[in-house]
Amino acid sequence: MSKLVKFGGSSLANSEQYAKVINIISEDEQRKVVVVSAPGKRFDDDVKITDLLIQYATQVINKDDYQATLDEIISRYAEIANAYEVDEGELSGIKDTFTNLAKNNYKNDEYLMAAFKANGERMNAKLMAAVLNSRGMKARFVDPKEAGIVLDDVNPNAAKLLDETYTNLENFEYSDDEKLVFPGFFGYTKEGNIATFARGGSDITGSIVATGLHIDVYENFTDVSSIYAINPHLVDNPYPITKMSYREMRELAYAGFSVFNDEAIIPAIKGHVTINVKNTNRPNDKGTLIVPEDEVNHSHVITGISADDRFSALYLHSYLLNKQIGGTLTILSIFKKYGISYEHMPSGIDDLTIIFDRNQASDDTIHALCKEISEAIHPDKLEWIHNYALIMVVGENMAVSVGSISQIIRPLAEKKIPINMINQGASKIAIMIGIDQGYTDEAVVSIYNQFFKED
Repeated sequence: MSKLVKFGGSSLANSEQYAKVINIISEDEQRKVVVVSAPGKRFDDDVKITDLLIQYATQVINKDDYQATLDEIISRYAEIANAYEVDEGELSGIKDTFTNLAKNNYKNDEYLMAAFKANGERMNAKLMAAVLNSRGMKARFVDPKEAGIVLDDVNPNAAKLLDETYTNLENFEYSDDEKLVFPGFFGYTKEGNIATFARGGSDITGSIVATGLHIDVYENFTDVSSIYAINPHLVDNPYPITKMSYREMRELAYAGFSVFNDEAIIPAIKGHVTINVKNTNRPNDKGTLIVPEDEVNHSHVITGISADDRFSALYLHSYLLNKQIGGTLTILSIFKKYGISYEHMPSGIDDLTIIFDRNQASDDTIHALCKEISEAIHPDKLEWIHNYALIMVVGENMAVSVGSISQIIRPLAEKKIPINMINQGASKIAIMIGIDQGYTDEAVVSIYNQFFKED
């Protein structure tokens, strides 16, 4: 069996955390491939390296003084390198790379930002390879360009993978006696420019590399021992999920489960890779397995509940809306014009609600969007709903359980929590509930207690 291990930013925040990672890599010979994020927070009020790099890039773009930010970035890597007595040449190379970012030429500011962000992972992977070699493990840094990880050039800061990547990885040559260390989060366009996935993209890299190299198990190390049925900050002793399906994880991650990136599931499904979410600080804990749906056997009707309040909605009422040929197309064309993608669109014969991520649009954009829709459709009512939250209730057993919807809704009714929208997908394993943001936590806990309180 072969394993890929991916470590998140909290697992690599400083030399102390590095020690834990080194032990994890060294104690299992099957862990052949390592994927790393950039160093994360060392303490609550600390700043992630990626955020420092965004600050650095912004200062360069605005022609502001960036030296203090650059010094802070370099010092974070120097602390780790010095703790492990890494060769001075390696550290000098890291310093030079970060310094030269401000001097290099870029296609535009978006590509500049992508290049700055990507080098957090890139330099950490180089540093990890150097540290492993200094500890007697034969390790090799693998740049995504060398491995053939090719991304599109539509959005250099939220790029998509091109399928030729998998062919390139299948043809990638390496020896059985070496550890491969990949940086997460980025790849290269066909023109040779650095492009990144969206935030959380190191999970995506891990899944891509595991699939391309035909790895059996993808161990994703983070700072929790399990994925829980509810946000662990909301209840004491939350129910740990020992095994869940790919599609359950996709649904839950979409609406707030930040332990594993929802897009990262897709390459794993393609490669039939088993994912194991584990804890860097407690590596012997079993963690949570993410597997195909035919390999799960839950004892509860639902597997988990997640919620996210990043949404807004546009409610439109127009008599005979269902008879207007092309009306919905007209509305969505206006959304496209303003660069806003919709998340969900529940509708009735005279009503339509378009739910979207409000981070995509400013208030001015929303005002212009509403004005244009009003002029094009002439609705009887057009309402902008700012404080919209979505709750996802997910479980493979829901598809075969009678009355699961009533069980979910009952505690909300008892708490007098108003529901704006209910939507169940064709798979029947997820129910989406739209509510006002102010009720989010209370609603989630109420549903959780309905199904897991006895545990």
